[in-house]
Amino acid sequence: MSAHKQLTIGLFGFGVVGEGLYKVLQQTPSLKASIKKVCIKNPDKKRDAPDSLFTTDRNEILNDPEINLIVEVINESTPAFEIISTALKNGKDAVSASKKMLAEHLPQLLELQKQTGQSLLYEASACASIPVIRNLEEYYDNDLLHSVKGIVNGSTNYILTKMFEEKLDFKQALLQAQQLGFAEADPTLDIDGWDAVNKWVILLLHAYGIVASVEEVLFNGIQNIQGGDAAVGREKSLEIRLVGQAKKLQNGKVAAFVLPQFVKKDDHLSFVKYEYNGFVVESSFADKQFFYGKGAGSFPTASAVLSDISALRYHYQYEYKKLYHHQPAHLTNDFYLKVYVSFDDWKYIPRERFEWIEEWHAEDDRKYLVGVLHAKELTGQDWWKQHNLSLILKPDAIIEDIEIRNLKKKSLELAGIV
Repeated sequence: MSAHKQLTIGLFGFGVVGEGLYKVLQQTPSLKASIKKVCIKNPDKKRDAPDSLFTTDRNEILNDPEINLIVEVINESTPAFEIISTALKNGKDAVSASKKMLAEHLPQLLELQKQTGQSLLYEASACASIPVIRNLEEYYDNDLLHSVKGIVNGSTNYILTKMFEEKLDFKQALLQAQQLGFAEADPTLDIDGWDAVNKWVILLLHAYGIVASVEEVLFNGIQNIQGGDAAVGREKSLEIRLVGQAKKLQNGKVAAFVLPQFVKKDDHLSFVKYEYNGFVVESSFADKQFFYGKGAGSFPTASAVLSDISALRYHYQYEYKKLYHHQPAHLTNDFYLKVYVSFDDWKYIPRERFEWIEEWHAEDDRKYLVGVLHAKELTGQDWWKQHNLSLILKPDAIIEDIEIRNLKKKSLELAGIV
């Protein structure tokens, strides 16, 4: 095996994660990796590092022959893609934490790695400190993987925990998350589900070899969840989480979504509270395995970047086995979901879209129902995101076509209709 190489790093971004990485590298001299230059936008900002380390000229880093690794931890997707693609073309390996950039440009980035032979690693882009990508890539075989599900956004999980544990309303919980730095001043990317679905697109590639775009994955955030929904959950000993799931159906295709979901008390994900992330892998022979750790913050994210840097000393690359060496799986929206929907007015509920409705509670100001919908009734539609509607999946929400006929018959019998 070839000896490990000395890494000379060009770093883009010196915010929470960039500065965290700088401090972590100073504490791990055995890694034989050093930052030569850091590219920043604002040269006047006070930073806890020597001035000589910084530049505002990206080409000073990208064209430096001594720099053999580019680490990118900036917030903007388009410049991040330009930095990473230029680095690979210039014969440099790259590490990225930008889930939005990766989710938007997966096909191009896969092609660039093929063309250049360079390595791009991005463990920090999903679940921060939890080594989910590397485990999906190396450990789990596509054919034996039944499902993956997880809580991949710490901000929304913090808000939901506060709503449950302290009975705060959504706005109060969001404000607390912002004050603690778990949610941005503009929290839309987190609370509307964008951050989580970007991560889910990346995880689909490593779990099942699926190269998907955000538009192909059914998703929503927690922006419409109400205190009343939490109260209904408490009555039934359920909690609400924003859950990503990808499940292999009996026809071999994969159902995938990121949606609010009720979880049972004995579900692994019910233990994942506040800013933590959790990830459950279900495979044929290992049954369920549960990964848990901090999903946000300076050092947890920097630790994932550090893990990628460490792997690159040994010339590690993702092989994308499930995409290139297996028959990759395909997404489908041909499945049914059992849902809870709360609402203010019946007129906004398209009852004809439901296969059946098995519960309805109309006595309070805030009404709710439980029923079964085909996923196509939600895909590309927005009736369920408007008019103050709150749609939350029931536990074990996915129902396949084969099961639907029996359930329909049983449900109608229970309702006394047949």
